[in-house]
Amino acid sequence: MSTAAAVADAYRECEALTRAQAANFYYGIRLLPGERRRAMCGVYAFARRIDDIGDGTLEPEEKLRLLDAQARAIEAIDAAPADDFVMVALADARRSFPLPLDALSELIEGVRMDVTGSTYETFDELVVYCRRVAGGIGRLCLAIFGLRADASDEQARAQAQRLADELGVALQLTNILRDVREDARNGRVYIPAEDLRRFGVELRVGSPDGPLADAQQLERLSALVRFECERAREWFDRGLALTRMLDRRSAACVLAMAGIYRRLLERIEQRPEEVARTRMSLPAHEKAWVAARALLGASA
Repeated sequence: MSTAAAVADAYRECEALTRAQAANFYYGIRLLPGERRRAMCGVYAFARRIDDIGDGTLEPEEKLRLLDAQARAIEAIDAAPADDFVMVALADARRSFPLPLDALSELIEGVRMDVTGSTYETFDELVVYCRRVAGGIGRLCLAIFGLRADASDEQARAQAQRLADELGVALQLTNILRDVREDARNGRVYIPAEDLRRFGVELRVGSPDGPLADAQQLERLSALVRFECERAREWFDRGLALTRMLDRRSAACVLAMAGIYRRLLERIEQRPEEVARTRMSLPAHEKAWVAARALLGASA
C-alpha cells in the first residue's frame, strides 16, 4: 500500500469512528470542508483513544502505562507506524495545520488525573482539569479552523486561543453535569467539594442505587446543579465570541457543536433532578436542527 493510500485509509477509519462515537460533535464537524473535516476526525479519534483508556476496566497501573505509551507516540508522531491509523492521520493533519502537540499532551495529563483519582476542592482546581481535557482540544480545533482575514494577526490569534480554551471549559462543565450519576457510580466526583458543602449535598460514590440517599438530597442537588449551570453558561457566553473571528464554515461548526451542548445545558437546568437518575441527551432530530440553524446563522 502506498503512503498516500495509507493516509487515505487512516482518515477513513477516523471518520468512521467519529460518525459512530461523536454523538454531539459530528453534527458540527461534517459542516467543514473535506481537508479540515478529516483533520478534525483525526483529533477526535485520538481524544477518543485517550478517553477510552481512562474510562476502561483495566487496573490503574496498566492505564497509566498505556497513557505513557501514547505520550511517547506523540513525541514520535512523524515516525508513526503505518498500522496506527490514528497517529498516521494526526501526522498528516499536522503537515497541513499547525496542530499544537502540547495540547495533545495536556489531554493525556487530564486523563491521568482521572486515573489517579484526583478530586477538586475549589472551582479553580476543576478549571485546571477542564482546560487540560477540553481546552486543549479547543486549541487543536482552532489550529484547523480558518480565521477571518481581519482576525489573523498575532494579537487576534492569541485572543482566539483564549476563547477556544474557554469554550472547551464550557463544554466540559456541561459533560460533568450530564454525567453526575454515571461518574459517581464509577467512583468519580468532579463537582468541587466546596460547592457540595455549600449546598449540603453528599454524593454516594460507587453506589449502584444512585448518587443520592433521599428526597432531601435530591432537592439540594437540584439547587447545586442550577448553580453550576449558571457558571457553565457564563463560560459559553465568553467562549462563543470565538465564532465572530472564524470563517463561515468554521463558525458554523462551532455554532453547531456548542449549540447542541448549550441546549443540553438548558435541558439540565430545567430538570436538574434528572442528573441523579439518568444521563440526559438530546434526540437526533434536535441535534440536526441545531446544526442546520448553525449553518444558516454563520451564513448571515
